[in-house]
Amino acid sequence: MSTATYTVVGMTCGHCVSSLTEEVSAVPGVTDVDVDLASGGLTVTGDAEVDDAAVRAAVEEAGYQVAGA
Repeated sequence: MSTATYTVVGMTCGHCVSSLTEEVSAVPGVTDVDVDLASGGLTVTGDAEVDDAAVRAAVEEAGYQVAGA
């Protein structure tokens, strides 16, 4: 099991959290997604190593950006 953390910018409401959770949950191998609206924190847990590029692509697909990307 592995865990990766990101800071996401652009989220403003609960709908943002839901959209982001849905997109990132669809990444193959991801087993859990935790989004903290207040801090912009995104924690992704997977069975194996989390595919960083796929997670970042899912964040962008949801309409947000990973800070520092």
